[in-house]
Amino acid sequence: MAIEIERKFLVRDAGIVAGLAGERIVQGYAVKEDGHMTVRVRILEDRQVAFLTLKSPLRGLRRDEYEYSIPIDDAHAMLANHCDHRIVRKTRHAVVAHGQCFEVDVFDGVHRGLVIAELELGHEHQAILRPHWLGEEVSLDRRYGNYSLALEERAHMLAARGRYMGTVVPPRGLAA
Repeated sequence: MAIEIERKFLVRDAGIVAGLAGERIVQGYAVKEDGHMTVRVRILEDRQVAFLTLKSPLRGLRRDEYEYSIPIDDAHAMLANHCDHRIVRKTRHAVVAHGQCFEVDVFDGVHRGLVIAELELGHEHQAILRPHWLGEEVSLDRRYGNYSLALEERAHMLAARGRYMGTVVPPRGLAA
């Protein structure tokens, strides 16, 4: 078991990833229930590898995380048959600033324009040096969690098919 401790920030200047190689990621959520483990399927498209990840609910900035390699064909089947369009597409870039490695996710689909930086920490009270391109911290704002973003993607997919009658409000900072 691993413990995940991370902080998330909006990115003010997406130009920080210009010219950097990124990794395309498709991830979907098969199971998510408040107060229980989340089951995520992730494909790293460029390398054609896949993972099944179980994450506990957040406790502050930390959570338990279990991640296992799975066959790529199984991952595609899980995304297609069990994630019900609860899928997020993004490109992840590694950006080093002040000796810290930020994972900067540039989202695609209905979230095009959203850029979030994550920083893995050794402990919850670890000091960080904030580069000028970091914006508002959203570590505890559920709207910026990948699962919440996947739900919005699903709502837009259903709306396009005429099955969703509600209004979807994108997270703050995204164009409608």
